[in-house]
Amino acid sequence: MRPMIRPVDAILLVTMAALAACQSAPPPSDMSRSTTEGAPTDLQLLCASAVAAAAKSDPGKTLPTSSAKMDDQSYLVDVAAAGKTYKCTIDTAGTVKSVQPAAS
Repeated sequence: MRPMIRPVDAILLVTMAALAACQSAPPPSDMSRSTTEGAPTDLQLLCASAVAAAAKSDPGKTLPTSSAKMDDQSYLVDVAAAGKTYKCTIDTAGTVKSVQPAAS
């Protein structure tokens, strides 16, 4: 014999499901990715090209992995190339200032 669901239990279950569906995402200012300003995509790709040339790696397999604003005029971009990570410093005008292997 199957146990029967009482109407009160069914109403409670439906109410809880409806309330759970009403949860909203936090405002953008509370999201973790909004706290650090990253480099624009074009600057990240310029860094990837510079790293590919310096590491003598395939440009198609050289990818920016993260970036952060250093000051008003420059960004630091992490780039993966040839199985290693490189640090690229680039200014807002698109001039690559340095390319260095990241410390292991």
